[in-house]
Amino acid sequence: MVNGRHIYPLPDSKPVVIPVAENNPRIVITDGYHITRPLKLVYKDIHLYCFKVSCAMSDRQLYISMASLALLYLTGFFTGWLVLKVISFLPIVYLLFFYYLNRKDFFRLVPVLN
Repeated sequence: MVNGRHIYPLPDSKPVVIPVAENNPRIVITDGYHITRPLKLVYKDIHLYCFKVSCAMSDRQLYISMASLALLYLTGFFTGWLVLKVISFLPIVYLLFFYYLNRKDFFRLVPVLN
């Protein structure tokens, strides 16, 4: 969203060119639920900005958390230990805690050097 008026869809892994006619535009990225802080661009020095949209939580964190959840729960299920079943929910608690600590910066606009 540019200046609160223009909405541009971001296709996955494809560049989007956004023409801006006025100086100091504010750019916000949203998926409908998460929203970034407004980023104000100044055209005094540079006339072309390149950004990559990234997430505070990496795919690796998600994969490791889900694998450890499954491993702990299945181990608890087959051994009958209730403690392992309860501990298996710690990765979900970690991901939720990580999200709520980084809620304002969950989506990020990362500058890309040309």
